[in-house]
Order: sequence, then structure tokens, then C-alpha cells
Amino acid sequence: MTAPVILEVAVNGATPRSANPHVPVTPAEVAEEMLACVARGASIAHDHHEAMFVPDGVHAVEPYLEAWAPVLERHPDLLLYATMAAGARGIPIETRWAHQEELARRGMGGLSLVDPGSVNLGLTSDGVVAEAAAPGPYQNSLADTEHMFARCAAHGTGPSISIFDPSFLRVALTLHRHGRVPPGAIVKLYFGDRLEFGLPPTTTALDAYLEMLEPSGLPWSVAVLGGDVVACGLAETAVRRGGHLRVGLEDFAGDMTPTNTALVDGAVSLLADLGHRPATPAEARAILGL
Repeated sequence: MTAPVILEVAVNGATPRSANPHVPVTPAEVAEEMLACVARGASIAHDHHEAMFVPDGVHAVEPYLEAWAPVLERHPDLLLYATMAAGARGIPIETRWAHQEELARRGMGGLSLVDPGSVNLGLTSDGVVAEAAAPGPYQNSLADTEHMFARCAAHGTGPSISIFDPSFLRVALTLHRHGRVPPGAIVKLYFGDRLEFGLPPTTTALDAYLEMLEPSGLPWSVAVLGGDVVACGLAETAVRRGGHLRVGLEDFAGDMTPTNTALVDGAVSLLADLGHRPATPAEARAILGL
């Protein structure tokens, strides 16, 4: 067996139950789902108790506390992190990130979300923009990005760095070179076929990101938004290149309606075929330097 691989599960996200009836919604459902996924090999879990697109930019902290407390009671090393408001225009980062601040202050989760850039969020169908997820771009300025990294440093949480687009990675790496990215960071490379942003889930696209990442030494993972990271082959390529994996109902789209546990099982099976195993939560913290 070679090095363990960090396996993240994004249990819900913007996926509605009309698309998949297995999406956990209530705090009790989320807790049950996370516990089942950890038992199968997940060491990071991501949770949306609020939609990304809320007009006031405020996410309540209470549903996260209710869902996460019983999970952390059984698995205190598990890494958890929440989403952040995306569609709120002109609302300061201090407001949009306030629930991350409170979760970190309470020592809940170990990771905090950092989205280091701005992008138009849309989907395509037959080469035509089919729908926009928000009336305007998802906006995080350079100052917003520095604030998120600085607050991670203040609380000792690892930054979960979302890379929707190559420009996001260039910003994060510039700040990393200047010592502005605290320890514990993991870079999440998001790919997709139907997205009106970012790169497609191909080996060439992954190699482009890895060329940028290599000098930093930062750990990284891959996910396919609106697809299947295992079935498309990107998961295998990433693991062979030393990366980590994210699966879950937030990301998955296809003809089936799987459960989160089935997606975790599929990733664990792939890892076994490649001579790897999923990292335990304690091992994931060690890999990230938390």
C-alpha cells in the first residue's frame, strides 16, 4: 500500500431532492449521512445548510452546530467545513463569512472555506448557456480573499481553497508565495463539462493546474461538478499523480440517483484497485499539517 488518500464527501450542496431523493437536508439527516460516510473512509465532509444564493448574504450557524456536534462527538478529528453566500451583491466579506468565523471560534470542523476569486456561474446545454445560477458574478475581491486567509490563520483552521477557474489558483499561489496562506491548506480543483467556467475534466486540464501548483507543494484534490469524478477517469489520473478526491451528491450528476455512501464506496474501491486506501481523519490532519 502506498500513501493514504484524503477522501472528501460533499453531502448536499445545491442539489435538490427533485434531482436526487437521497440528498440530506435536515441537521439530523446530515449528521447521519456524515457518520455513514466516515465509517466508509471519508475524512473531510462539506455541508450546505443554506443555499449559496441568499439575498442578505447571511448563513445561520445553528444548523451547522446541530448537525456537526454529534458527528464530532464520535469523530473529533474529522474535518468539516461549510459553504458561503455567493449571490449577495455589495455585502461585505465579514457578513458573508461570519458563520465560518463562529464555527472556527467554537473549534468546529478544522477547515474554513476560502474562495479566492470571482466568476460567472452558469451551465451550458448543447453549447448554449442554459441557465445562470445567479443574476451576476460570484464576487470575492483580492481584499476579501486576504481577509479569509487571515481569519483562518487567526483561528488555526486550514483553508479549503476552492478553485473554480485558473485565476483563482493564481491568486492563491501568489498569496502563498508571500506567506499569506496559513498551514493546513488544501487546494480543491473543480472541473466540469457543463459549467460555463473553469476547465473540463481532462488530463490536459489537470496537468495545467499541476504545473502551476508544483512549486508550492500544497496538497490538492479533484472534483467534477455536474458529473462523476470516478466514472470519467479523472479520479484515477489524480490519484496516480499524488492527489486526493472529492465525491458526493453536491457534485454528482448522471442517469442514476446514488447515495453519498455509494459514491464514497466507489471511490474507496478505486483506491484499492490503485493500491491505496482512504486516509483516516487523523491521517488527513497530518497530511495537511493541522
